[in-house]
Amino acid sequence: MGLPGRITRAPITRTPIARGIVASLSLVATMSLMGCPGGGGAGDAPTPTRLDSRSPSGAATSPGTSAAATSSAPAFAAVPAGPPRTIPSVRSFTAASGPGWRPTTGARVVTDPGGPLADEGRRLAQDLNLASSGGPARPGDIELALRPGQSGGSEGYELTTRDRKVLITGAAQAGVFYGTRTVVQAVRSGGGVPEGVVRDSPDRPQRGLNIDTARKHFPAEWIEARLREMADLKLNMLGLHFSDDQGFRIASDSHPEVVSAQHLTKAEVRRIVALAGELHITVVPELDSPGHLGAVTDAHPALELRNRAGTPAEGAVDVTDPQAARIVDDLLREYAPLFPGPYWHLGADEYRALFAKDPQASYPRLAEQARAKYGPQARVQDLAAGWLNDRAAVLRTLGKKAKAWNDGFFRGGVVTADKDIEVEYWTGKELGAREPVEYLNEGRPVVNLNDEYLYYVLGEPNEFRYPTGERIYEQWSPAVLRGRAAVPANLAGPSRILGGRLAVWCDRAGAQTPQQVANGIRLPLAALAQRLWDPRPPTLPWRDFSALAGRVRAPGA
Repeated sequence: MGLPGRITRAPITRTPIARGIVASLSLVATMSLMGCPGGGGAGDAPTPTRLDSRSPSGAATSPGTSAAATSSAPAFAAVPAGPPRTIPSVRSFTAASGPGWRPTTGARVVTDPGGPLADEGRRLAQDLNLASSGGPARPGDIELALRPGQSGGSEGYELTTRDRKVLITGAAQAGVFYGTRTVVQAVRSGGGVPEGVVRDSPDRPQRGLNIDTARKHFPAEWIEARLREMADLKLNMLGLHFSDDQGFRIASDSHPEVVSAQHLTKAEVRRIVALAGELHITVVPELDSPGHLGAVTDAHPALELRNRAGTPAEGAVDVTDPQAARIVDDLLREYAPLFPGPYWHLGADEYRALFAKDPQASYPRLAEQARAKYGPQARVQDLAAGWLNDRAAVLRTLGKKAKAWNDGFFRGGVVTADKDIEVEYWTGKELGAREPVEYLNEGRPVVNLNDEYLYYVLGEPNEFRYPTGERIYEQWSPAVLRGRAAVPANLAGPSRILGGRLAVWCDRAGAQTPQQVANGIRLPLAALAQRLWDPRPPTLPWRDFSALAGRVRAPGA
């Protein structure tokens, strides 16, 4: 993951990267005299050289190439040798001799205008301010192509820079798109793409950001900006926690009475989802229940759970009331077509009835209903587990796969959560939470949202501290699910721990503005992207990584 060593250059004036980078004649002459790593003339045949993309210097030389060998200077300053400077770093790079590629006047992005990669081609052309065209590629162009069956899976890609052209191929559109992100970042950070071949694919299939839009309303434009930022980092999942005690933030036709004054319209949600689709990001909505439903109980107070003394349980519905289930299921059915992705988050955390020292004594009617429904050994927790399974069953009829927070998967009990519900692990502290290995040993797929590293909680309540990119980068890995300890390696593979997300929670909504939130999560997101893409421990010092994060960011982002 190391970076190429710096090359001393004569002072020049550069136009913005997005308008093309064309070196002046004086720079070409200077580079010709100085020599340039990997900077052979246009007629040189690329000579592959293996390069460890994590090497401290990132430098490489090709057999038979030296400073004296650059007597025939390219039309632009050769791109320094070494892997492209990107976040996340590329996992494999084979260097070759040659000038590399820079965006120059007349360069094009070449793909079939009516083909499956048309959107990827147009976006890349827009990012680099190049023309988009069909037809055969010529020197200076970037060509995009699908190659079914290519290694690396649906998100893998191969990027070949040779003869002043770039070819990006992948088995699926997502992989080719990620190849275009590598090009864009390489241009932002180093002016171009080095000569050679990149082979790249992610370690974990789920990589993303979670946003609490329930406690704090975020405008659609802000969410769209985060999607663009995520895409450049090759993140592929956005969680939207849109309902809670403090607010319900998406317009509803079936139950408009629960919707907050500040909310996203369905047109805005469609726009967000459409942009996410173009960027190969899955949006995962979260309608948390049977707790965190204060916005619903405010509109329907009769549904609120009450204990033996008649005291209401904040934000919790009575799971034995059929009307509570009907409202939640109505909303699930209404919103399912709005979110075409395969996942839906059901929450299931922090049900207040279970916070009581003795739930059966504090909520005798729930205890009675549990025994009536599930048998004499059933307890209140079985009603909560049954509620989760019932909502997951509704989602299956809608073609969705359920996720839930780990403290909604209880140990023991007559009823257990269905095995196909993904565990989103955030804590071991809450009632019902267990050690990560218990879920993994049960064969449950787990996603990492470790609150020690990945919780950005506004106002820092309850001993939370804003996460730093440095801590994530240096101390965290997907295997670190709870606290600072990693689970055993045999339980930590990508098929067991599917990935992770940075989670923004707005417990004290006024503590930060949306722009402050965006600024605060920028480096944590970059660090998370690195650790989820490349399983190897990073070797680039944090200071250099954070500086690189600033260079690869889109102008004005």
